[in-house]
Amino acid sequence: MAPTPTPPAQPDDDPDAYVGLAADGAEQLARERGWSTVRSLPPGAIITMEYLEGRLNFEVEGGTVIRCWPG
Repeated sequence: MAPTPTPPAQPDDDPDAYVGLAADGAEQLARERGWSTVRSLPPGAIITMEYLEGRLNFEVEGGTVIRCWPG
């Protein structure tokens, strides 16, 4: 049987630090800090509950991050 793969470690980063930043700048900063996937969503967007290691989600309103969470 093949060994279970170990996912890469998630960046040691505080998602709350992105709240209030411009979405474009926040995305660039997140990638610089090691997030492999950054997803911007409008407020109230319907999304699945799948958890993806290394992904950072932004809820963006008026070009500003209003909420941020990993996965």
